[in-house]
Amino acid sequence: MSADGKPNFTWEPFTPRGVAAFAQARLSRLLLVQILVALVATAAVTWFLDDSICPVIKTAIQNLPATGEIRSAKLDWPGDSPKLLAEGRFLAFDVDLNHDGKINSTADVQIEFGREEIWSFALLGYMEIPYPSGRIIAFNRTELEPLWGAWKSTILFVAAMVTATSLLVSWWLLATLYFFPVWLLGYFANRDLNFRRSWRLSGAALLPGALLMAAGIVLYDFSLVDLVQFGFIFAAHFVLGWIYLFVSLLFVPGIPPELPAGNPFGKGPV
Repeated sequence: MSADGKPNFTWEPFTPRGVAAFAQARLSRLLLVQILVALVATAAVTWFLDDSICPVIKTAIQNLPATGEIRSAKLDWPGDSPKLLAEGRFLAFDVDLNHDGKINSTADVQIEFGREEIWSFALLGYMEIPYPSGRIIAFNRTELEPLWGAWKSTILFVAAMVTATSLLVSWWLLATLYFFPVWLLGYFANRDLNFRRSWRLSGAALLPGALLMAAGIVLYDFSLVDLVQFGFIFAAHFVLGWIYLFVSLLFVPGIPPELPAGNPFGKGPV
């Protein structure tokens, strides 16, 4: 209940007043809303994987030769090199045994298979990943195409579960990190907060940033923002959480002043 006796509307984490209401709500209400937001964010991530990543992987596998493998940390490639296997807006695959740089993809991330290592190109630079030694890894259409068809749904399901679980755990850990500064500020601002209420407020303040990030993923998938703009959205979703964290304190009810003992209008001794 708020200070004026009216019940708090503790279902929306979109406004500072709505976030502040979670401080007075039951923990189960906050957990329910966190799960709903986690499901929205997970749906955005899964959609992106299925719409922008999986089709490129499928095309790349279909363009592999019938034979080929990685053996003794080296790629046995019977086809032409360099060769572009598949390209999308976000991801591209190619084979360039000598890394001659003849294939420059317009994708935001380019994965290039060389003779002895994989090169990954992205906006912030590139990374070299050596092939594992002592293992034989299929690198051909004959073996990988049925494997991808059988495991694609499982991979998407695991990715969804990992995303949802990671979000919930990160929110709880961050709320544990933030609640004491929130309580301390609330104490000096004379707000009606204890440790539990400060933790709930901290947990709710992280949800608007998560929704912004989910929207950014969808906008990027539909090519409405580019990778640089998406990077700004990624940074902004952290800042938004901090803004909500402290602005919401202004909407937490204050501690009412204590009434003096006795009746101030009573008669004194005769």
